[in-house]
Amino acid sequence: MDFELRRAREKLEKEQKERKDRARLRLDRDRKAKEEAKKQRDAIEAAQRSRRLDAIDAQLKADQQMQEDLLAGGGIVFSRIFEALPFQGSGDKIKLPPSCFSELSGQGAFDKGPLHFKLSVVHQEGPSNMKDSNGENLRTTHSGVLEFTADEGSVGVPPHVWSNLFPSENTLMAPLVEVRYVRLPKGTYAKLQPDSNGFTELPNQKAILETSLRQHATLSQDDVFTVKYGELAYKLRVLELKPSSSISVLETDIEVDIVGPDEKSEGKDQYTLKPLVFGKSESGVVEEGNYVYYKFSIDNNTLKNVVSGDKRIEVKIDNEIDGGDTNVYMSRHPLIFPSRHQHEWSSHEVTSKVLILSSNDKSFGVGTYSIGVYGFKGTTKFQVSVTIEDNSGRKVGQQAASSSSSVEMDTVKCRNCNHYIPSQSIVLHEAFCSRHSVVCQHAGCGIVLRIDEAKNHVHCDKCGQAFQYDEMEKHMKVFHEPQSCPCGVVLEKAAMVQHQGSNCPLRLISCRFCGDMVQAGSSAMDVRDRLRGLSEHESICGSRTAPCDSCGRSVMLKDMDIHQVAVHQKG
Repeated sequence: MDFELRRAREKLEKEQKERKDRARLRLDRDRKAKEEAKKQRDAIEAAQRSRRLDAIDAQLKADQQMQEDLLAGGGIVFSRIFEALPFQGSGDKIKLPPSCFSELSGQGAFDKGPLHFKLSVVHQEGPSNMKDSNGENLRTTHSGVLEFTADEGSVGVPPHVWSNLFPSENTLMAPLVEVRYVRLPKGTYAKLQPDSNGFTELPNQKAILETSLRQHATLSQDDVFTVKYGELAYKLRVLELKPSSSISVLETDIEVDIVGPDEKSEGKDQYTLKPLVFGKSESGVVEEGNYVYYKFSIDNNTLKNVVSGDKRIEVKIDNEIDGGDTNVYMSRHPLIFPSRHQHEWSSHEVTSKVLILSSNDKSFGVGTYSIGVYGFKGTTKFQVSVTIEDNSGRKVGQQAASSSSSVEMDTVKCRNCNHYIPSQSIVLHEAFCSRHSVVCQHAGCGIVLRIDEAKNHVHCDKCGQAFQYDEMEKHMKVFHEPQSCPCGVVLEKAAMVQHQGSNCPLRLISCRFCGDMVQAGSSAMDVRDRLRGLSEHESICGSRTAPCDSCGRSVMLKDMDIHQVAVHQKG
């Protein structure tokens, strides 16, 4: 009986415990449901409150952006997002669609002067992440406008603007760019930094910068632009601008400071001129197809000694015997970097090369001279030196020879070598000469050679010059191999040098108005300018006006001499 009562009591206690557990679980579920409902209500209220705040913030930003656009655009609001497409052009002027012309003209933008635009990269994954795939900040720059001929929805971007907007090579095929109209102040100051020391070697850097910036409408801080000098190109970074970080360069005078290049970013492919000291040899290495440049200067005292005939200047190149070979080209500034096609002195000898400057050279004078060592074959080690040699020893020898030749002697002409030999030794001479010497039978040569030397004595079939056999291959390649000029003409070396020195439209000339070394171009379009002998560049450059020193009247530079004669009688 007790056993049954105990079992009944345990069963009752178990049932009561289960009921209590179920009740507790039900209470927990109810409490959690109430808490979840409260959280949902709070989340809904927070989302609604956030949307209201975002809407207010967006409206404030829109109003602020409108005010900034009105202020930046001088009352004109223009902002479009385009697909950026590159095109080959110079300067910083972009191409916009025709619809932009209508919108801008409708707001009177053309009445406010030159058009300037701010270009910003639009990140396609959302505005919150303003970095590209490499983690770099997306850039902005400024530009002018070239024309309104781009396709709708796209903007044509020249290389200068493209490289500043997308410095990384891993760029989307058609990135999005925001184009916004802005008003920029005229610049008064710019600090620039070239990427190599080669730019500092250029003469008249001011004129070169003026010529390059004529293709630009704006400059922006941290931008990089390219300056071309003939076939060479130098990159300059904009470090500082005044009066603002972005300026207009149209119709303004800008004070420019040029600082030294940064060693970390110095360009490796830029040519530089290494200075030479008279009498001191310098060693160098040049690879095939490349140049190594040196420079030296001639002052008035050196010029006086050379002109008097007492001294001569020798430029000597000695190659190490390692299978390589070089050519040497030299010029006087302003031709800074002589090349195979543009030079004033040259030497193509297989071994040592010597260039002699004397008073007989038309280009000789006070100034700076450049030496270009060209790698003709393989990688070549060489020694280059510039020395001032004395002519007195050579003159004495010449006088002694002339005095000895004046002595009358009984001579007989050798039947083999055609030299005049004293009669008492003619028999022995002819016997020796016929066994060991031979006369070159080439027309106009007649040189007497030893029999073993005659095997290597050859003449060029085209020009008739005499060479050693192992020198003929280089002679044919240097002088008679057809060479292509960038203008399309194909000529041999001698004709090519003359062509690029006087006829080629791509040759460099010194502009008589700006002093820059520019391409000659074609003939001037104006007949009067052609009669004056002005090139295409000089015709355009000379159209700039400057105040007359006598009367202050603004006169075109190319008409200044006529103005002086006609008005002020200064001929």
